[in-house]
Amino acid sequence: MKPTPAAGAAMRVLDKQPKVSRRGFLRGGGLAAISVTVVPAAMAVTKDVVLEQSFPRLGTVTGKTLVRMARDIYPHDKLAEKFYVEAVAPYDAAAGKDPEVKALLIDGVRDLDQRAKQRYGVPYAQVKTENERVVLLKDIESTPFFKKVQGDLVTGLYNNKKLWPLFGYEGSSWQKGGYLHRGFDDIDWL
Repeated sequence: MKPTPAAGAAMRVLDKQPKVSRRGFLRGGGLAAISVTVVPAAMAVTKDVVLEQSFPRLGTVTGKTLVRMARDIYPHDKLAEKFYVEAVAPYDAAAGKDPEVKALLIDGVRDLDQRAKQRYGVPYAQVKTENERVVLLKDIESTPFFKKVQGDLVTGLYNNKKLWPLFGYEGSSWQKGGYLHRGFDDIDWL
């Protein structure tokens, strides 16, 4: 059953041939190609620029090593690098306020890089495999530097509410009557 137009209503007739010339199509396609390649490249910020902005007091090298260390101590393959940067970025502010913290972090990174260079010929952040980096971390796990970084990362990563959904954690439940009648057993990653 075809719908019929209302009496007196003029029907719009569409031309079935598109009004796109070959020249117009090529011009539009060329602009689209330029937009797709140039605009994202111009807007992209490199990791080094982010690290430089996040660690003005400690420096990019120390920041890069701390981020690599954070990823190796608490590895989550699905977490973006920015979350690890956010977790260790407070060290820069702490280094600005407390010279002892700054010395602990800079000296700790220097020692870790020295150990990496002796064993693998490159600084810690450039060591290729996670297993090789873990060997280096095990060497320093009793140092105050390692203990500070490891301890602070627990809250730096796991208190970040943006990450809770990625871990399957729904947040505190005591305000809502606890977990007993709210699906305490519905997590799929345990």
